[in-house]
Amino acid sequence: MKFAAPFSETCKVLVLSLVEGVTEWLPVSSTGHLLLFGGWLAISSFSAPFFALFLYVIQLGAILAVPTLYARRSPLFAVREKGLCRTLVLWRPILVGVIPAAVGGLLLDDALDRLLSDPLRVRVVAFALLFYGVLFLLPRPRATVSDWREIGCVRALVIGCFQLLSIVPGTSRSGSCLLGGRVIRVSDPAAAEFSFLMAIPVMLGVSCLKIAKFAVCSAAGLPGYELDPRAVLLLLLGFLVSYLVSLPVIRYLLAFVRRRGLFPFGLYRIALGVAILIRGR
Repeated sequence: MKFAAPFSETCKVLVLSLVEGVTEWLPVSSTGHLLLFGGWLAISSFSAPFFALFLYVIQLGAILAVPTLYARRSPLFAVREKGLCRTLVLWRPILVGVIPAAVGGLLLDDALDRLLSDPLRVRVVAFALLFYGVLFLLPRPRATVSDWREIGCVRALVIGCFQLLSIVPGTSRSGSCLLGGRVIRVSDPAAAEFSFLMAIPVMLGVSCLKIAKFAVCSAAGLPGYELDPRAVLLLLLGFLVSYLVSLPVIRYLLAFVRRRGLFPFGLYRIALGVAILIRGR
């Protein structure tokens, strides 16, 4: 279904980039929102492969907001002061947490894409939104870890296994990490910060891999992989908007989760899941 309103291509790129920059970090599923809005905001000048590339590029823009925010105040990025070896020791729990998503994503991502046709994907997204929305409404257990720096390798591995659940469309990477944190008694703000930092190697690797694949296909001259200058400019615009929007979202999400928990996001996910089911009929 395509919405007939006269949106220009630039406006569509701005809206989709705004949606990505906000929903990438909130536990509400960026995939669900892009499914809901993507059909209405179809960009006619993008081929199907280029539109897929666009989604990964704006995701990359969102990811780069994390090191921007943490570069000054986190020892994770103080390579000059602490040296490479000591810095890698600090990254160890984060890299351990990345392992399940990295291995599982490589093994299962393409297979899942083949299994989920478009109508089935819509239903999967809707039911994932509803299921995890209900879980978000459950009472928060008492946390014993309130700082992400206290998350050791064992807890990091558990959170990483929960992050793997986000391979199912509609689950939400940050949301699954927050639920994993609750299981092992990590506070919501600490689990949220840890999920932000885990996103750097995971999403950076995925985005760069997809961009490299597109570049290889483009160099081979495959149909749909052409690089139109106007489309490239829109791509760069989307990257920039997603990056700029993510900066305040990451800042304010932690404060919001600290005050309100996941309950409001649970209600929102349920409402969004119902909206997608109604729209898909």
